[in-house]
Amino acid sequence: MKVAKNTVVTLSMSVTDAQNNFIEQTSGEGFTYLHGGYDDFFPKIEEALEGQEVGFETLVALEPDDAFGEYDAEFVRVEARSLFPADIEAGMMFEGLPEGSEDEDDAEFFTITDIEGDKVVLDGNHPLAGMALRCTVKVTEVREATAEEIEHQHVHGDDGHHDHDHDTVH
Repeated sequence: MKVAKNTVVTLSMSVTDAQNNFIEQTSGEGFTYLHGGYDDFFPKIEEALEGQEVGFETLVALEPDDAFGEYDAEFVRVEARSLFPADIEAGMMFEGLPEGSEDEDDAEFFTITDIEGDKVVLDGNHPLAGMALRCTVKVTEVREATAEEIEHQHVHGDDGHHDHDHDTVH
């Protein structure tokens, strides 16, 4: 079966930066997504896989705009230390609302980048923002998506269910 709109594609993937420094690779059964422009995966990689079959392998270069965007200093904020648990440390992630928003649907993840006295520095940029990435991807499985997966615009687990409250954004 060929990779096409409304197929579920499973990949093994290795990611490096532009200088070939290792960042991440898939483990276990790999990364699975619904193909066809559902914002479930990087469009540039989907484009490279279109029409391919199991066993196809390629290297895709992603510039920041193709991946996690440019680094934006406006996503950095300083908060009072008293708003956080006692055992926090740099590198921890917290979910919170952007400044000025009270709508819980706007929640974003922030990484603690520094703790200075009674202040905590939070960064709302994705950890890979501003980086050019090199992704080696290999198609390991392709199947037709179920009607429910197409309707919900994402892949469901082996039990056919997916918790919509915990969707991840790529």
